[in-house]
Amino acid sequence: MVNILWFDDITLADMAAVGGKNASLGEMVTHLSAAKVRVPGGFATTAEAYRTFLAERGLDRRIWSALEALEVDDVGELARVGTQIRSWIHDQPLSEGLEHDIREAYTRLIARDPDPEGVTWAVRSSATAEDLPDASFAGQQETYLNIGGVDNLLSAIRRVFASLYNDRAIAYRVHHGFTHHEVALSAGVQRMVRSDIGTSGVMFTVDTETGFDEAVFITSAYGLGEAVVQGVVNPDEFYVYKPGLRRGDEAILSRTLGDKAVAMRYSSGLSLESSTVLEGVASAERSRFSITEEEVTELGRCALAIEDHYGRPMDIEWARDGVDGRVYILQARPETVVSRTTRQELRRFVLHGRGEVLTTGRAIGQRIGTGPVRVLRSPADMHLFQPGDVLVAEIADPDWEPIMKRASAIVTERGGRTCHAAILARELGLPAVVGTGDATTILANGEHVTVSCTEGDNGIVYAGALPFEEVVTDLEQLPVPPVKIMMNVGTPDKAFSFSQLPHHGVGLARMEFIINHQIGVHPRALLARDALPDELGEEIDRRVQAYGSPREFFVRRVAEGVSTIAASFAPERVIVRFSDFKTNEYAKLLGGELYEPQEENPMLGYRGASRYLSENFRECFAMECQALRFVREEMGLENVAVMVPFVRTVEEAAAVVELLASHGLRRGELGLEIMMMCEVPSNVLLVDEFLEHFDGFSIGSNDLTQLVLGVDRGSDLVSHLFDERNPAVLKMLTSVIDACRSQGKYVGICGQGPSDHPDLARWLVAQGIESISLTPDTVVQTWVDLTGKADR
Repeated sequence: MVNILWFDDITLADMAAVGGKNASLGEMVTHLSAAKVRVPGGFATTAEAYRTFLAERGLDRRIWSALEALEVDDVGELARVGTQIRSWIHDQPLSEGLEHDIREAYTRLIARDPDPEGVTWAVRSSATAEDLPDASFAGQQETYLNIGGVDNLLSAIRRVFASLYNDRAIAYRVHHGFTHHEVALSAGVQRMVRSDIGTSGVMFTVDTETGFDEAVFITSAYGLGEAVVQGVVNPDEFYVYKPGLRRGDEAILSRTLGDKAVAMRYSSGLSLESSTVLEGVASAERSRFSITEEEVTELGRCALAIEDHYGRPMDIEWARDGVDGRVYILQARPETVVSRTTRQELRRFVLHGRGEVLTTGRAIGQRIGTGPVRVLRSPADMHLFQPGDVLVAEIADPDWEPIMKRASAIVTERGGRTCHAAILARELGLPAVVGTGDATTILANGEHVTVSCTEGDNGIVYAGALPFEEVVTDLEQLPVPPVKIMMNVGTPDKAFSFSQLPHHGVGLARMEFIINHQIGVHPRALLARDALPDELGEEIDRRVQAYGSPREFFVRRVAEGVSTIAASFAPERVIVRFSDFKTNEYAKLLGGELYEPQEENPMLGYRGASRYLSENFRECFAMECQALRFVREEMGLENVAVMVPFVRTVEEAAAVVELLASHGLRRGELGLEIMMMCEVPSNVLLVDEFLEHFDGFSIGSNDLTQLVLGVDRGSDLVSHLFDERNPAVLKMLTSVIDACRSQGKYVGICGQGPSDHPDLARWLVAQGIESISLTPDTVVQTWVDLTGKADR
């Protein structure tokens, strides 16, 4: 009988012998070393050895008998039976042959290690029914880290064997239809990567929330990776664009700083009970990203190599060694949720109404759930949980699995979107908000709440049970519409989700929304940091501390927002409008009151092209241009077109195009298109003269209607007169469409009108408009209206 196999002798074909996790490790050692995917070496015990161990003294029959009558939804009885089974396994010695082979393998490992005195080992579980494409078994069995000495190693292996009968693992198998006696366990023994003094995390080769498959999602924190996967730390997050990686371009789409409050480090002991400890992280380390851009890119390339080899989306754990500085892959398994969803069907959860926001965190699951709060401090309290409750806890450890399927939603204080509990929530189809920081104190037992994970990256817990619905659209049956249907996209954190809707690109990405969402500071305050009052300057320092300078903060954050939208909708055109804040809106940004004048009518004041050309704002506009050049030239996202808003005169048009060229944004260079918002009556009356300077128009029907009719749509006294379908407005629209078509230039509309009025959308199609850009919530319905198909 073969008791152990070395990783360099193992492939995926050995899954029945060493389980999914260990088979995958061997596969990478055997086949991906040439692709610079490093995997720590070691060995695995076999499933046959495990079954032989259980068969000795009839232990397996006692286990099956104890499980036969168990009702896993009775959490008290589950805990009793699980504890009993694990104690039986702990008490039974390993077979003589197995122990001999493990000791011999350990001696061989030590003999060839460059640090035989200091090396320690990770002992990981690998079940024969885990890491499958349709069931992850994430976190169900135990892992032991920093184990030193052969006797401690043997104890850890026995504990790993017993963990096949953790309460959560027993319940998970029952809930997923696996037969207990058909599942065996392999223990993998690997050299420890010194991430205790480095960094570690998890990455997915698909966005776990939306299914967007052109980005790698990476999380990272200081110390051992168990803190990330167990959900005890809120890690840094990164998205990396796969096509950019393949081209060798700058590829980081976004960076989100996590608080990284604790790190799992080595402790003084080497036994099971004393090998690791959680320690606080210094504020200086918390305020910067835990890995460099170069390391993010290296991780992205590793993830691509692994995904390409396996031919499917993957869930990967990694670590950077603090001694040699290298990145290692600790495990790779198939992603089990979004990769199984059908692309022919779109499911959208729509929240009707809003309530008081009680707390927020990271959104898991793109769903909505309501129910009474149940705050649980420990798995020992699981008997208090009732079906339909909202599970609220400090962390959502996999130990909660026996009751998770009965929850309507999950809310935690700690954890990130790649922790084991988040994976389980997705598998169970539950909305979860993780990393709130305060849920167990803010939310009270029994109060009804609504947990919404449909509003971008932020998950929101509202007071009360708010109404919502699920809308299902059959995308396979949607015919080609008679016009290009594009989207107005404001915030980057919803771009992946919106890109799953049927679309022909983005007709309006508002720079001011990106600045407000990504930066929140007036650009002049960033440029004048050293001249600011102390309190304001210190707040700006706090916001920009993860970046090299205030200017770099602005440029990179804007670039991240734009590139996320552009990558989401590539290769379709994405039209990015330069910032169009009005003075009263700019004043609301941090430091804005120092720089913005008071205007009686900001709508008609210091905005658009006039602002860009003014001496006071020129350097701010230069930063916007620098960010867009970075996206197009360094990241290779040439599907980005730029658009200038609120151009009052032809002279202004010529001047702003010249200003753009001075900042390296020249019409036609690298295929750059420069559009103009057609929203001032002078744009229509002198349409041919304006078109000489631009590649096309996007009609801003909101401002155009206001200015044609002389109506302030913000005034309750006259707002009833605001209507884009007024004959005067329609005459203007017809003139613009005809002029653009006659010159062979782009013409679309990005105002609110077509989103609000289906009859206006149909009229625009009849006039020959090239595209209609809509708010995302109306895209499917407008597509349906124009093609005659319906949601169900």
